[in-house]
Amino acid sequence: MRVSTAQFYYQNGLHMSNKQSVVNEQSAYISSGKRVLTAKDDAVSFGALTGYKEELASIERYKRNVTQAESRNGLQDTLLSSSTDVLNQLRDLMLQANNGARSNEDLTSISQQLKHGLEEMLDIANTKDETGTYIFAGYNVETKPFSLQPDNTVIYNGDSGVRELQIGKNITVPINQAGDKVFEAVDNAIGDFSAIYNASPANTSGVSVQSAQIVDRGLYNSATNTPNDYHFSFTAPDTLTVTDSATPTANVVTTVAPYVAGQTIAFDGIEVQLNGNPLPGESFSISPEPQISIFETIKSSIDWLDAGNTTIGTEQRQVDFDTILGQFNKVLDHITFKRAEAGINLQQIERQKNVHLDTELYLHQGRARIEDLDFAEAISGFEQSKIALQAAQQTFSQIQGLNLFNYI
Repeated sequence: MRVSTAQFYYQNGLHMSNKQSVVNEQSAYISSGKRVLTAKDDAVSFGALTGYKEELASIERYKRNVTQAESRNGLQDTLLSSSTDVLNQLRDLMLQANNGARSNEDLTSISQQLKHGLEEMLDIANTKDETGTYIFAGYNVETKPFSLQPDNTVIYNGDSGVRELQIGKNITVPINQAGDKVFEAVDNAIGDFSAIYNASPANTSGVSVQSAQIVDRGLYNSATNTPNDYHFSFTAPDTLTVTDSATPTANVVTTVAPYVAGQTIAFDGIEVQLNGNPLPGESFSISPEPQISIFETIKSSIDWLDAGNTTIGTEQRQVDFDTILGQFNKVLDHITFKRAEAGINLQQIERQKNVHLDTELYLHQGRARIEDLDFAEAISGFEQSKIALQAAQQTFSQIQGLNLFNYI
C-alpha cells in the first residue's frame, strides 16, 4: 500500500507539473507576443529569424553612418555657401576699387575690408564639426589646417586625405573634402603659367598674357626636366624672342617675326596668347603655376589696394587688376564645383536612406510573418491548458483524500 501511494503522488505530481509548464510556456508566448522564442519552438523559423535580425542590425549601423555622413556633408555645403557669399563681397569691393577717382584713403579702407574677408575665409576653412575635429584638415583632424602669416600668406597644415563612411553593403560616401583641394587647388585663370611683368622697362603698352597652356605634355616634359620659366622680349620693329631659364646660358626656344597681335605663340608643347600691342623693349616672363590658392588671390587683391593710386605704371596696374578679377571668377567657379560635390554626396545619402527605410520595412514584415503570435489562437490554447491544469488539481485533491472509511 505504501508503494502504491508513493506512485500515486509521483504520477499526479508529474502530471500537474507538466500541465503547469504548458501554462507557463503559453503565458510567456502571450506576454512576448511571439510564437518562436527558442530554437526548440521551430528550428527552421528560428534560423530564418536569426538572419532577419542580423540584417536589421546591419541596417541600424548603416543608418547611424547615414546620419553622420549627412551631418558632415550638410555642414560642408553650408560652409561653402558662406564662402561664396564672402568671395562675392570681396570681388564686388575690388570692382568698386578699380576707379581712378578713388583716393588712397579709399583704397586703404577697402583693403581693410578685404583683410577682414581673409579672416572670415580662414574661420570657414578652420571650422570644427560636432566632435571637435577640423572639417577641412584631411586625415589630420586634430591639427588646425590653415594658419595666417604676418605677410598675409596662408599655410596649409593638413593633408589630402578623404575620410569615408559605409552607408550600405557596398556603398561608401566621403564625409570631408581636404582643405588643399577646396581652398588651394584653384585652376589658374590664365592656364598652366602665371605672368611676371618687369618693373623696368615699364609695361607702358598694357600687354598681358591672356592664356598660357601646356597642350602637349610629352613635348613639354621632353623639353625640360624641371618646371621651366620662359622670358618674352620684344625688339624693333615687331620681333618676339622667347628664351628658357636654362643656366648658365638661356636658350632661344622660338623667334616670331613679324609678331602679330593676338596670334598664338607655340613652343615646347606650350601655346601662349597675348592681349595688346607690345612696344619694342618691353618684356615679361611666365612661370609654371597651374593652380592658385583662394588665399593667394585675396592677398594679391590686398597688395594691389595697398599699392595705392599712382600716375606711374597705370597700364600695368590695370593688367594686374584684370588678372586678379579673372582669378576671382575662377575661385567662385571652383567653390561652386566643390559645393556641388557635397550636394551629390547628400543626394546619394538621401537615396540610401530611403533604401534602408524600404528594406527595413520589408524585413520587419518578413520577421513578423514568422515570429508574431496569433493572439486569438494562443489565448484559446492558454485557457484550455489552464482549465486542464485546474481539473487535474481538483481531481488530485479529491482522490488523495479518499480512504477505507469512505466505503463503510
